[in-house]
Amino acid sequence: MKLPADAIIDPRKATHYLLVWRAKGDKSAFLGRAGYTMATASRLVADLRAQILPHEAIPLESTGHGQYYEIRAPLTGPNGRTLRIRAIWMTEHLSGITKFITLVPDKTRR
Repeated sequence: MKLPADAIIDPRKATHYLLVWRAKGDKSAFLGRAGYTMATASRLVADLRAQILPHEAIPLESTGHGQYYEIRAPLTGPNGRTLRIRAIWMTEHLSGITKFITLVPDKTRR
């Protein structure tokens, strides 16, 4: 299934989470391989919308908060390098709003 094109991608996910180095669960080094930095945070948000969101979403678990989905797709960064990612999204049960939650490297073999 396709997720709504107007799904919410909070820019703070990039500037306060994905592109911030963390001792545990760091994603900034992974995204840095494709040229994403704090200076290109808005590009990351735009690329998630343009490159990832149009792909098929696979339903995952449903919780009291909402239905989770996964999109596995390539993400090409500012430096031209392509990363394989798993992007997690959620559609809230109460509001029906779909929003980006996180991404992780896609380690499955293709």
